[in-house]
Formats: sequence, structure tokens, C-alpha cells
Amino acid sequence: MVPRWSRAAFSHISKQMMGQSRKDCLFISRRQSYAKSAAAATVAPSPDNLSPQKEFPSKSPVNVDKMFWAKPCSLALPRDSPLRVEEPQYEGIRRFMLKLMLFYSKQSKSIRGANVVYRRIISQVEKPAIYEVFNLEKTFKMTFSLLVLHMWFILRRLKQEGTEGVEFGQYVYEIYNHDVEMRVSKAGVNLLLTKWMKELEKIFYGNIVAYDKAMLPEAKADELPTVLWRNIFSDDGSAEPDPAASQAVQAMARYVRREVSCFSLTDKEAMFSGNFMFTTLEKMSSDSVKR
Repeated sequence: MVPRWSRAAFSHISKQMMGQSRKDCLFISRRQSYAKSAAAATVAPSPDNLSPQKEFPSKSPVNVDKMFWAKPCSLALPRDSPLRVEEPQYEGIRRFMLKLMLFYSKQSKSIRGANVVYRRIISQVEKPAIYEVFNLEKTFKMTFSLLVLHMWFILRRLKQEGTEGVEFGQYVYEIYNHDVEMRVSKAGVNLLLTKWMKELEKIFYGNIVAYDKAMLPEAKADELPTVLWRNIFSDDGSAEPDPAASQAVQAMARYVRREVSCFSLTDKEAMFSGNFMFTTLEKMSSDSVKR
């Protein structure tokens, strides 16, 4: 079974976080290898104190049955898009000084690109539309679960670029790790911060392994929906999806498969610069509500 954090622990942080704003602070804190730590995913936390599965809302304002059937396409932003983030170009003495300060080094460029990539992830998982479309409650647990899913999209695609992609993925992971640490700290969990970070790390790697396995060619058709139910929708890690949630779970499975295909069509430059956008959910949400 994929490691799950105690619902009580998530509930504690969620209550602490309600009403708190989040500052946009993204930088490298410490170097942690996501490859070396993956073995921790096999250690499951104690299931003690898990609460019963909550009743899933049976009615959603969004008609998810009609979503995510479109043909996959590249997610790269057009050259003339106002959403693109370009490398700053300086001339003269300023450029000379910046070169001396290694501003244009490969590492510095990678860190800047990784920050843009992570901001794209945050933008997708914090917008109300993703919660409306999939009929989800916005809590610390839910946002974290969606954050892990979208991190997996990126790390999976970057692996296709070989060693260079894995190295760039390390920068994205470090930014993610610092952001999660800040979120937990802001929730008031300071004395036990190390403990909660270790628990969240187990969940991260457990989910990543489960998503990879569910996308294998030999995986069963219902494996991905089951994993998504357990990792995102379920409160207690139960294996069988609630019938009331089946439409939303199936829609998310289509969303996941389509995003994976779209990222496979997205070029390397877009991935390393962050000049891409996840599939827009706002229009889907607003159009369905209007109906």
C-alpha cells in the first residue's frame, strides 16, 4: 500500500493554515537527492488514529464526463506569449559584472529556470478551478497531494532528457522541498518540523512510485484511477473508490494521462525555461457552471 500520512496529522496542519496567506519565496535551501531517498517510500506510517472515510459529495457543478477527451498537444508557450519568462539580457559593464558573479553560469540559469517551473506548478494547484472541476475541498492535505501529482508530471518528463534532465529536476525538487517546509512551518508545526517533513517525504516518494507503476504499459486499466483515489480523494487510504466519487476520479485519470502525453510533446527548451502552461481548467469550470 502506498504510504499515507495520518489524517489527524493533516487535519492538525490544515486547521492551523486556514486564513494564512502565502508569500512567494522560492530559493534553494539544501541539496537533497530525490533519487537516493526513494527507498523511504516503502516504510508506511502507523494507521493508528485514522478517522472513518468521509462521505464524498455526490453532486458537482462541473460535468466532468465531457472533459479531457481532446487530442494531446504541446504545452509550450508560443514565442509571442505574454506569459513567457525570458532570460534577462544586459549589456556593457553590468553584463561583465554579472558574468564575474556567475549569473550566466549553467547552475544559475538552471536555478532560475527551476523557479519558473515550480511557479507554474504552484499556479496550477492553487487555482480554485482544479478544486471545482474535481469537486475537491481545499485543505493542506489536498493541496499537498495535488502538488505531488504535478511534481511527478515534471520529474517524469525531465527524466526523458537523461542526466541533464535529472540534474535540472533536482533543482525543482529542492525548491519544492523548501516550499513544503515553509508551508508546514507556517502551519505552526515548528517543534516537530523534522518529523513532519520525513512523513511528507515518504508520501512524496510513495506517490511517485505508485504513479509510475500505474502508467506502465502492463498496468491494469483501473490501476491509475485506484491510485488517484487513494492518494488524493480518499481520507483513509482505502483501496476502493467511493461510487459517488467515481466520475471525478475517472476524470482526473483522463487529465493525468492527457497531461503526460502533452508533456511528452513539449520541447526541452520549454521544460528547462518553464515556458509552458498546464492544461487550463478555468474555462472548463466556468463553462460548466454557466450551463
